Amino acid sequence: MRVVILDSSEAVTQFAADEVCTLLHRRKNDPRGAVLGLATGGTPLGLYRELIARYARGEISFAKVATFNLDEYVGVVPESPSSYHYYMLENLFKHIDIDLSLTHVPKTCGVDLQESAESFEHKIEQAGGIDLQILGIGADAHIGFNEIGSSLGSRTRVKTLTQRTLEDNARYFDSIDEVPQTALTMGIATILECQSILLLANGAGKARAIRDSVEGPITASVPASALQLHPRVTLAIDRPAASMLANADYFLAAERNRAVASRSS
Repeated sequence: MRVVILDSSEAVTQFAADEVCTLLHRRKNDPRGAVLGLATGGTPLGLYRELIARYARGEISFAKVATFNLDEYVGVVPESPSSYHYYMLENLFKHIDIDLSLTHVPKTCGVDLQESAESFEHKIEQAGGIDLQILGIGADAHIGFNEIGSSLGSRTRVKTLTQRTLEDNARYFDSIDEVPQTALTMGIATILECQSILLLANGAGKARAIRDSVEGPITASVPASALQLHPRVTLAIDRPAASMLANADYFLAAERNRAVASRSS
């Protein structure tokens, strides 16, 4: 794992935007384009605003970009302001030049959920896989809606949400009673098949999850710890989120040395 400790949430946003833009520029002349895996919630909002700003300045284009979202609530219609379909449209898609036919959020209404999950996996395969998966992390270290106890070999499927997740997400609904109990989510094995992964975390509330995911054992009790198995994972985190890392000084030194090597090459 590459752990990048930054001074502020704004610095995390800029770092993440640079990573996405580097991929888009690298794949600019590739007929396949770039394939992004996207997350929702509060953490990636800054990233999406920055990408919109860079698009508005003419620095990047999403014309050939395909996207796959991590998850969607079961039973929430796409038109609902509480759905992740709606979230992505309002917070990114409607503000850039992306082809909406190339955007994919799991379908959970009026469909057989098992067939929908299998179709989602097939579409990722047809796209040639995900080049860069953006992740947030829950306070209990879940990624996507892979809650505590999720199999490290899991694929896209329906998961029951924990009480803590229901409480954390209640702010997006009128009351906690309206938060769906289940969601269709990419599995951990699906995420680990992405070519590269960028996890973002801000604030002291994520510090324990970051510590356990980076420095603890690989276990289904800490779903994000499975990222230790991936060869190209970057964590971009602010100092409060890094505050419980025993090896924070080492990670900071590694980044300084990386910067020196980059200037020398």
